[in-house]
Amino acid sequence: MNRKHNFWAVALVLAGASSYGIGSSIYKLALEDGWSAQHLTFQQVLSGAALLWLAMGLRALKRGMSGTRSGGTSVRRSWLKLSAIGVVGLALTTLFYNESLARVDASLAIVLLFQFTWITIFLESIRKRAWPKRAEWLAMLFIAIGTVLAVGLLEHDFSRIDGIGVLYGLLSAVTYSLFFFLTDFLPPELDSIGKSSVMSTASLVFVTLLHWPTMFDWGNSGSIIGWGLLLGLLNTALPFFCFNVGIPKLGGGLAALLGSMELPAAVVAAFLLLGEPLTWWQAAGIALILVGIGATQKRTNDDAITGMEGED
Repeated sequence: MNRKHNFWAVALVLAGASSYGIGSSIYKLALEDGWSAQHLTFQQVLSGAALLWLAMGLRALKRGMSGTRSGGTSVRRSWLKLSAIGVVGLALTTLFYNESLARVDASLAIVLLFQFTWITIFLESIRKRAWPKRAEWLAMLFIAIGTVLAVGLLEHDFSRIDGIGVLYGLLSAVTYSLFFFLTDFLPPELDSIGKSSVMSTASLVFVTLLHWPTMFDWGNSGSIIGWGLLLGLLNTALPFFCFNVGIPKLGGGLAALLGSMELPAAVVAAFLLLGEPLTWWQAAGIALILVGIGATQKRTNDDAITGMEGED
């Protein structure tokens, strides 16, 4: 992988994670508007799938069928794997995390979701039969300390925590880690928009079967459609595309570390959109997370240089 491709892969994973972080605050605003987790989850996956298929159709019109035939054939051959990842890694993560957000504070829900970083690296270590490298241990240490500070755990009152919400949050971490881990098994030449569309469709079918028919009980308000479109873009369409392009080029463990960008994005978005306080401790935590991400970026640059030297 050359430096240019490496840079764009890193940038896309960071963009996808940031989109998820911003989406958490949007989801909280939608809950305050009176909508349930079931309504919002269905509208999110429906809008996300529609946006991805719209992008697929527009690209087909622009390039012509001959320009997309090869990528489309590769996607069709892998539809079963893509569907499984769409259900296990995306639909379940969306369901669990949204249910957690509906029951506990956004900061705590994010902490629980963030357990995906070490879970993914643990799975990668088992797969490769090797311990993480020193840079990865260092990055995990910075991210772990930064997470504790960034969400205000030292100042948080845990006397009234919803146990079910905590359970949902931990389950979302497991399924989110499976998304990073399993996506790394996909062939890197697969069309990014095509495989994102298949994943999102499988996720939509699963959520529809699970929430039928209460998801259509909107009453006289149509604001759910607007919330759904916004959540579909931030929490489904954009992250799907970014992760499906970046993860196969970086590996699941490294992508999971870069995915930590979700937390700083979530904290800043909560400060700007929800009016939640941003203390100096939280700012220090965000800085540590960014240092951890910087350590992973150094590793990707070193890997790219090693790869180019090996080609000479």
